[in-house]
Amino acid sequence: MLFNSYIFILIFIPLCLLGYFILNSFKQYLPAQCFLLGMSLWFYGYFNYKYLAIIIISIFANYGLYYYIGKFKNTQKAKIFMILGVVFNLAILGFFKYTDFFIDTVNHVFKSNIPLLHILLPLGISFFTFQQISFIIDTYKGEVDKYNFIHYASFVAFFPQLIAGPIVTHDELIGQFRDESKKKIDFDNLTRGIFMFTIGLSKKVLIADVFGSIVSYGYVAPERLTTISAWIVILSYTFQIYFDFSGYCDMAIGLAKMFNIDIPLNFNSPYKSVTITEFWDRWHMTLTRFFTRYVYIPLGGNRKGKVRTYINVFIVFLLSGFWHGAGWTFILWGVMHGIFVIVTRMIKDIIGEKELPKAVKIIGSAFSWIITFIFVNLSWVFFRAESISNALFVLKKAFTFNVGSAGLQVDPIIHGAFKTPEFAEFLALTDLDAIFPNILTWGFLIVSFVIVAFLPNSKKLMDKFKPNALTLIFTIFLFVWSFLSISGVSTFLYFNF
Repeated sequence: MLFNSYIFILIFIPLCLLGYFILNSFKQYLPAQCFLLGMSLWFYGYFNYKYLAIIIISIFANYGLYYYIGKFKNTQKAKIFMILGVVFNLAILGFFKYTDFFIDTVNHVFKSNIPLLHILLPLGISFFTFQQISFIIDTYKGEVDKYNFIHYASFVAFFPQLIAGPIVTHDELIGQFRDESKKKIDFDNLTRGIFMFTIGLSKKVLIADVFGSIVSYGYVAPERLTTISAWIVILSYTFQIYFDFSGYCDMAIGLAKMFNIDIPLNFNSPYKSVTITEFWDRWHMTLTRFFTRYVYIPLGGNRKGKVRTYINVFIVFLLSGFWHGAGWTFILWGVMHGIFVIVTRMIKDIIGEKELPKAVKIIGSAFSWIITFIFVNLSWVFFRAESISNALFVLKKAFTFNVGSAGLQVDPIIHGAFKTPEFAEFLALTDLDAIFPNILTWGFLIVSFVIVAFLPNSKKLMDKFKPNALTLIFTIFLFVWSFLSISGVSTFLYFNF
C-alpha cells in the first residue's frame, strides 16, 4: 500500500486512527497496540502477501535471539547469540537482495552460465533488517530494556517507517508505545501530522513524479539528448530523488505524529550542505547513524591515526553504496562519495582551524557549496543509471558542449512532460508558452532549486505550525491539489533499496 494512494488516504489511515484511539479510550492498551500491529502488517502485506511470511519469521527469530541474549547476559553464550543474530539478518538480506548480483558477477568473470534465480526483493527488507541488527547488538551491550513481543513487533513493523525508514532504534519508539499519556487523541498532533503529511504528499505527487517522467525518458535512450536536455535530465533526477525521499520522510513523520509518536528526522535540507561530510549529516541521517555506530566506530573510527581513519571512512561508504543496491553503479557511487569525503577530510586536516577574514570565509563557503552540489549532481548519474556505460553516455552528452542551435534546444518531449493538466490549462489561457518558450521547464527547475537551497524544510515548518485559518486554507488547497493529481501507481524511489 502506498502513502500516495486512494485506498491508503480514504480507507486505511482513517480506519487505523479510529480503531487505535477508540480501543485506547476504553483503556484497552494492549488490544489497541495489537490492532496497530495488525494494521501495519496489512499495510505491508498489501504489496504482496508473500512478504508477510518473511517479516513475521524475521520478527519471531530476532525476538527469540533477544530473549536468549538477555538470558545469558555477560556470558560467551550471549556473544554467540549476538553473532548468530547479525549473521542471520545479513544472510536474509544477502539472499533476497544480492544472490542474483553475485551469480551474474560470477557468470561474467568465469564465463559461466549459472541461471539467475530472479528473487523478488521484499519491500523494506534493507530497513527492517538493519533496525533489528541494531536491536540485537544493543541487547548484547546491555542497552535494551525488557520488552514484550507486541511492543517489539510494533517497533519493527510500525507502518510509517516500515518501508523506507527512518531506521529507528528501540529507545526511540518502544518507550512511546508504552507511554499511556500518548494513548489519547491529541488534536494538536493530529493537525500537525496532517499538515506534514500534506507537505510530503505534494512533494511526491506535484514535483517528484513530474521530474520522474523526464528522468525515465532521458536514461532509457540518452542518445536522443541534446547538451541542454542532458543537463535537464541530470538535474531532474537530483530534484526527483530529493523531493521523493524528503516527501516520504515528511509523510512518515506526519503519520507517526497523528498517533502521538515522534520518529527521528531523516532528511534535513541536504542540498544546503557546504561540504560532502555535511551532506551525509543531512541525507538519510539514520542510515549514516547506523553505519557510524555499528561499522565505523567498531572499526576504530578516528582513534587509530589518520590513515586508518581514511580506510574506515572508505569502507563505510563502500558498504553504503552496496546497501543501496545490488549493482556496480551503486558500488561506484559509494566509492565516489567515500573518496570525496576522504579528500575533504584531508584538506581540512591540512588547513586546520585557521582564523580567516569574514569575506574569505563567505567566498570559501560559497565555492565549497558549488563544488559539493556539482559533485552530488554528477554522482547521482551513476546512482540512477542502469549500468556504468549508460551513466557515462549521459555524462558524455552533457559534456559534449554542443552550443549550436540544436544543442541548446530543449527536447519537446521533456518540455511536454512538465505540462501537467493544470499547467497546460493555465498556459492555454495565458498563452505564456508562446511568449516565453519552455517557461515550464525552466520554471520547474528554478522553483525546485529555490526550495531546496533557500526555503526552510518541512520539519521547521511543522515546528512553527499554528492551526489558524491561513494554515487551514493552505493545507486544504495543497491536499486537494495533490489528491486530485494522484495518477496510477508511483512508488517511492527508496522502496527499491
